[in-house]
Amino acid sequence: MRKTIIELKQADLTLGNAAASVHVLKNIDLAIAQSESVGIIGPSGSGKSTLLMVLAGLERLDSGEINVNGEPLHRLGEDALADFRGKNIGIVFQSFHLIANMTALENVAVPLELANVRNPFDIARKELQAVGLGERLDHYPGQLSGGEQQRVAIARALAPSPAVLIADEPTGNLDVETGRQIADLLFAKQAERGMTLVLVTHDPVLAARCSRQVRVASGRIAADVANDEKQPERQPA
Repeated sequence: MRKTIIELKQADLTLGNAAASVHVLKNIDLAIAQSESVGIIGPSGSGKSTLLMVLAGLERLDSGEINVNGEPLHRLGEDALADFRGKNIGIVFQSFHLIANMTALENVAVPLELANVRNPFDIARKELQAVGLGERLDHYPGQLSGGEQQRVAIARALAPSPAVLIADEPTGNLDVETGRQIADLLFAKQAERGMTLVLVTHDPVLAARCSRQVRVASGRIAADVANDEKQPERQPA
């Protein structure tokens, strides 16, 4: 039996103040196992992206517990949380979030350097080669295609060898074919390294590639189904 790598207990979160406040997450319980791939799906405004940010340690709960890789994130101070996140959680965003005046190599290496990791540029070079960008190390984001920029972002997320890889609409800004290539890369790296992958997506094809789908509706988990348990769609007569 695989160990639980992420666990939420009675997770509750309200965003905004007074009349503008929104009860985004409502007493959510969720457990995700090591090496599992989980697609979080649901309509816009359902709370799925906020849930992902909580799992990534980027949003604080109002109440409840979140444990990631054995660490109670709800008890950590800001500095300890940032340190834990940098070593244990890789994050890939829809809009890449690369620094425009840094090369691909620098975008991957500088976060490692700031975290006092040894040989950050050697690690960055290796990770960029691993995502197929060995010939683009000295290119700036503006000189790269959208797919190449997302590969840099993936290399940056993978560089600390995290236990958990979080992806928020990782193919949302890409055309269909490039998006498929990026999805292939994410799942290949997850399998190769034994990481836990949690992603938010509107794409049913991408969600179906995960081992499990969690549907969020109105701030609650409406369904939690292993993909191999899903019933095949009926074919028209």
